[in-house]
Parts: sequence; structure tokens; C-alpha cells
Amino acid sequence: MNMSNPFEEGQVLLVNKPLHWTSADAVKKIRNRVNAKVGHAGTLDPLATGLLIMCTGKMTKRINEFMAREKEYTGTFTLGATTASFDLETKPENEKDFGFVDAVALDNAAEKFTGEIIQVPPVYSAIKKKGERSYDLARQGRAVALDGRKVVIKEFEMKIQQLPVVSFRVVCSTGTYIRSLANDVGETLGCGAYLSSLCRTRIGEFKLEDAIDPESAEIKFKTGN
Repeated sequence: MNMSNPFEEGQVLLVNKPLHWTSADAVKKIRNRVNAKVGHAGTLDPLATGLLIMCTGKMTKRINEFMAREKEYTGTFTLGATTASFDLETKPENEKDFGFVDAVALDNAAEKFTGEIIQVPPVYSAIKKKGERSYDLARQGRAVALDGRKVVIKEFEMKIQQLPVVSFRVVCSTGTYIRSLANDVGETLGCGAYLSSLCRTRIGEFKLEDAIDPESAEIKFKTGN
């Protein structure tokens, strides 16, 4: 008797994306193991780690539904400089003094960016401009102007770790760029800042603590409620 492949029927997998992997790398690894169609619900940059929701087989029809859910991130901003990509993909520049930053300044900055805000995505992003990816244009040295978009920052807190490094936690709507948030915080503080580490810890009710390493010997799946 032929046994059906549960992954073809449709499953939800929670995967912890390693540093330097692309989201596509993680999808390819899982696809090769489950022998079924696989898609992910929300890209993570190579320099980010954390939760990727992967849908297999018939469950791939629900990817957009999962992608729309609230996200939680933790990580660090580094103060005192900026980068063209708003993270460590490009080199820090425009160094400024950051020694005046204290807990009160961080709290005031976090309050400014909590709620419904208009955010301009980083030019080093996959957004298309006249049919071309923005990051391709930026890497060619071509000027890119992206429109602001409405996002919601539900919770935002920052704490001094050891200056110039500040740790943060953000709960936000889909479409929020944490790199842009880092850059905007730096502008508000007056010393510049860039995203130096990022981890996605939650998507809706799905949590990183329940995720597997993509090279784990055992693949567990969740019901997709």
C-alpha cells in the first residue's frame, strides 16, 4: 500500500535560519529533505537569524496569511555611525560622538517610533523600482528614491548594552524594516546608528523556541491554525 507524503498534503514547519544563510538556502535544504513543494512566509536577510515559517505542499496556499501576522524581533543597534545599507552589508561611515546617549534618550526615541508611523524602506532592499530591484540599483551606485509606507510598531524598547551597542526588542506589523528603524533612531538621537544584529523571535503565535535547525536530524511540523 502506498503511503502518502504528509509534506505533500501540507504542513507548517518552523525553522531557525542560520547566520549568512539566505531564506532561499533554508528552503532548498528543507525541500530536499521533505521531497515536496516548499515556500517560506517572509524573507530574512542573510545577516539576520531566527524564525522562518515554511509551508509545504498544499499549505503553501496559506503563505500570505502567515506572512501578514505580527512579528517580534530582538537584536542590536550600533550607535555613532551610519551605513548605506543601514546594516553591516556595507561599511560604517560618518562617525559621530555617541557618549551623550543615556537610557532617557533611548526611551524618548523609542516612544517617537511607537504606534503607526511612515517608514522609508532602505535602498538596499528587494523592492522594485521601474522593474529593477532597489538593491541592484544601489549596488551600481545609481540614485534610488523609495516612497514611505505605513507600518505599525506595537512595542519598542531599547537598552544600553555597552555603548556604542544598544539592545532592542520590537513588535511590529508585517512590512516593517528594522534596518530603517535603526537608521531613523540614529537620526533622532543625532549620532547615527545601524543594525548590527537581528533575530526574528516570533511570527503571530509561532515562536523561535519551537523551531528546528534546517540541518536537524528530525523535522517536526505544526498545525497551521
